[in-house]
Amino acid sequence: MARIAGIDLPKNKRGEIGLTYIFGIGRSTAQYILTKAGIDFNKKVNEWNDDEQAAIRTIIGNEIKTEGALRSEVQMNIKRLLDIACYRGLRHRKGLPVRGQRTRTNSRTRKGKRKTVAGKKKAPKK
Repeated sequence: MARIAGIDLPKNKRGEIGLTYIFGIGRSTAQYILTKAGIDFNKKVNEWNDDEQAAIRTIIGNEIKTEGALRSEVQMNIKRLLDIACYRGLRHRKGLPVRGQRTRTNSRTRKGKRKTVAGKKKAPKK
């Protein structure tokens, strides 16, 4: 099992897909890493030898921000938006969608489970 950037990569996946299990690496970045290391995209993770794994580790370590460092950078960016109280920061603070999505319906992921509000009671007839 290949362990890169603190993540155990799945053995039976292609290298291109296996690298995407690391936070901060998508398909195009995985292809870039494998091309630079001189490894075929279709080669499975368990077929990589120690030299290939070392080449991938050095490329990721030197050129790409991943896992903890990337997560902390994202959190710092959100904190900066909150501190300067810009529109996006206020949306983060209120727990609403940040990128202009509608909120009248939808947006349940950001708002959470529905909170039912009781309807208005009708006045009794005289």
